[in-house]
Amino acid sequence: MKKLMVTAAAVLWSQCAMADEMRLAVTTSFDNSGLSEVLLPAIKADLDIDLQLLVVGTGQALKLGEAGDVDAVLVHSKAAEDTFVAAGHGTHRREIMYNDFVLIGPKADGADTANATSAADAFARVASAEAAFVSRGDDSGTHKAELGIWSSAGLEVGGFGSWYHAVGAGMGAALNTAAGLDAYIFADRASWLNFGNKSGLALTYSGDPALFNQYAFLPVDPAKNANIRSDLAMKLEGWLTSRRAADLINGYEINGEPLFVFNAVVQ
Repeated sequence: MKKLMVTAAAVLWSQCAMADEMRLAVTTSFDNSGLSEVLLPAIKADLDIDLQLLVVGTGQALKLGEAGDVDAVLVHSKAAEDTFVAAGHGTHRREIMYNDFVLIGPKADGADTANATSAADAFARVASAEAAFVSRGDDSGTHKAELGIWSSAGLEVGGFGSWYHAVGAGMGAALNTAAGLDAYIFADRASWLNFGNKSGLALTYSGDPALFNQYAFLPVDPAKNANIRSDLAMKLEGWLTSRRAADLINGYEINGEPLFVFNAVVQ
C-alpha cells in the first residue's frame, strides 16, 4: 500500500511539473532563422512556460493542430490558415510579424533574374533557361508561395523537366541541396540570412510586393481534446503581441540586417 501511495504521489508531482509545458507547431523557416533561440528563453523567463516546438512545414503544422496534437501553431500561409479557422480547428488567427521571400541563385545568375521586372518574370526566366531549381516540395508555406508565383507566371510545375528538383525537405535542407547543385531556390529572407553554407549562391531577386511573408499565431480549438492547453496558448499570444516581443523580434539581426518586422496589434 505504501508503494502505491508513493507511486501515486510521484505521478501527481509529475503532472504538476508538466503543468506549464506547451506544444507549438512552427515552420522550419521560423526555426532556421534562429529567432526561436531568442524568444524561447524570454518566454520561459517571463511566463514560466516550457515551450516545446514541433518544427515542420506549414501544411504539417496545421495537420497537427487539426488532430489536436499541439496547443497552437505559428505558420505563414494565410489562405490555409483561414481555412483552418473556418473549419473550427483553430479559435482565431492573430498576425505577429512578417518578412519577405527572396529568390536565391548562382552568383553568375545565368537566368538573368536580377533584371526581372517581377517575381513572376524572375521565375519565367529560370524556366526559360531551364536552370536548376530546388523546390521544398513539402506543402510548407514557402512551397505554397512558390507554387503561387509559378502560377502567376502562367507555368505549372507538373510540366517541368529534370531541371526542377522537388526535394520534400525543410528550408535548411533545401538550401543545402541548392548549394550543392548551384541551383536557384525560393526562400524566406530570414532563413537565407542565417544560412551558413551559402557556397556559390547569392540573393538574385527580391522586392516584389507579391513576396510579402506574414506569420500568424493560431490557438487550437480546446474542444479537440482535454489535453489542449488553451490557457497557455492565450498567455503566449498575449506575450507574442506585447511590446517585449516587439523589441526582441525587431531587434533580431544578422550582420546588421533585421530578419523580421513585428506587426501585431499590441493590446
